[in-house]
Formats: sequence, structure tokens, C-alpha cells
Amino acid sequence: MLGQSPHGPDLKIDCASCHNPGGWDIDLGTLTFDHSSTNFDLEGAHQLLDCASCHSDLRFDNTPTDCFSCHTDVHAQSVGNDCMRCHTTENWLVFGVPELHEQNGFPLIGAHSNLSCVECHSMETSLVFNRLGNECIECHRTDYVATQNPNHVMAGFSTDCFICHDPLGFGWEGANIVHDFFPLTQGHDIQDCNACHDNGTFSNTPTDCFACHMQDYQQTSNPNHQAANFPTDCASCHTTNPGWMPASFDHDSKFFPIYSGEHEGVWNSCTDCHMVANNFAVFDCLNCHPAGEMADEHDDVNGYIYQSNACLQCHPQGEE
Repeated sequence: MLGQSPHGPDLKIDCASCHNPGGWDIDLGTLTFDHSSTNFDLEGAHQLLDCASCHSDLRFDNTPTDCFSCHTDVHAQSVGNDCMRCHTTENWLVFGVPELHEQNGFPLIGAHSNLSCVECHSMETSLVFNRLGNECIECHRTDYVATQNPNHVMAGFSTDCFICHDPLGFGWEGANIVHDFFPLTQGHDIQDCNACHDNGTFSNTPTDCFACHMQDYQQTSNPNHQAANFPTDCASCHTTNPGWMPASFDHDSKFFPIYSGEHEGVWNSCTDCHMVANNFAVFDCLNCHPAGEMADEHDDVNGYIYQSNACLQCHPQGEE
């Protein structure tokens, strides 16, 4: 009488592939069954297991082949159920953490490369890794709110930390603020933000010269800018060179050519022509052009008058 196979009708292999005439116990040394024929190769740690470790009953045709069905998910579904994304069949150690983070769009670079998993993934257990999100502020809101120099909240700074901070850095120092809207060059190359933003507010700081340099304008005495009624647009005469020098006033196109033509290089200071202190509306041609010399030059000019305003009227460009 033939015995019925306890393994079910779908396991169609020769009994001798696993068993021997001495009994039903399986001798791994004489086992000839090729497990790869089941589409599940016995690799790594699976090679060391006996059949009953995976096949809890004698029916072998209904055993699942996915990791999740046999192995308890200690990560509580926080990383999905594809164990092979992180693990191999050799053991449960994970060696590709940086690569895994890159796949999720958050590379572990800079200060993040030195952190342990639980410093970011502080969940109910050290094996649960719920997704945190890739935006800086999702982890660093406390840093943002607590920062006082400068006060980020009061200043209305963006919560996109990348705008100012280097993701390759290992601290918050050395913030690279893109200040292109007001270039910090030459005299404006100031490292202390509070030198200009003294009220802790960064969003409405004026960019016109006079708003910051009114005191410089009012205290300048050589020449006296207020008395001379100079414009408060500092850029019309000055550059951002430290110390306000050199100053360049467009005297030629606005008033009278002194940087070109006959008068180029023949004067030393403003007071050579403007002899009334702090009143640049008054000018004197006669200081350099004596009466006798000018009389000889104009002996053929009817109605010649030896006055500065008359000189300008006849010689508006300083020509002879």
C-alpha cells in the first residue's frame, strides 16, 4: 500500500531527493534537492536554516517568498516592506545609509554626515525611521527661532536655510548671505550686520545713501555741503571707496568745464573760483584773469564789461 505524501499534491519531486531509506530525517550532507528550482535561492543566512524554520507545516507549496512574510517588521512600516533595499541575505547590518538618503532626496553631507540615526529620527524606538521631510526648517525650527545674532524671526529671514548657510559646512558659522541687491563692496564691505541694521529689522532698511550718511553730509565742512546746498545723492560725487575719496563732481556738463578745455589742470581747489565761503553759486573769473590783460584781449569788443557774469555769458565753455 502506497503512503500519501504529507507535502500536498503540488510538490512533485522524488522523495529520495530529500530522504533516505534509513528514515524521514533529512541529512543535509546527502540532500540533493535543488532549492533554486522553487525560484527562491538559499543564499547567505538562509543556507544555515533547516526546512522547518521557514516551512512551519509539511506543505511546502504555499510558503511565501517575500521577506516581510517571514521577518517581523521592527521598523513598523516606516521604511516600507522591501527589506532588500537596506539589507542583504548575509545579516541585518546596513552599510549603504548615505546612498539610501540620496535616493530619498536628502544626501548626508556636511554636518549631517556625522550624525547618528536617532539624532534625527527620534521616534518611539531606535528602529523606527518615519520620514522627516527634506526642508531644513522641519528639523531646525528651534535653531531658527532661538537665533539672536541676528534675530531671524524679527528680521523676517527666509526659513530656507540654504539661502545663507552652506549645506557642506559643519556649523552655522560663515553664513553666505547673497547681498546682490545692495553690493557689500569697498566702503560697504562691513561684516557686522548691526552696523547698518541697528534695529534688528532687515526687510525695510533703506538703500539710499542719505538715509545712512546724513550725519556725514551735515558734518562735512570742506566744502560745507549744507551751506552749498549740495544734493543728498552721494553717488553723484562719490564712489563706495572708503573715506569718501576721490570725489568727482560733474562740473563740466552741469555748470562750467573745468576738467576739460582751457581750464583743465589750471586750478587747485574750489576756492580758486568760488571765493565766497560756502556759496558756490558765486564765482569769480577776475581772480585769475586780471583787468589789464583782459582789456587788451577785448579792445575790439563793443560794450565789454569786466565782470564775472559777463565773462560766463560770452565764454560759456571757457573758450578764448
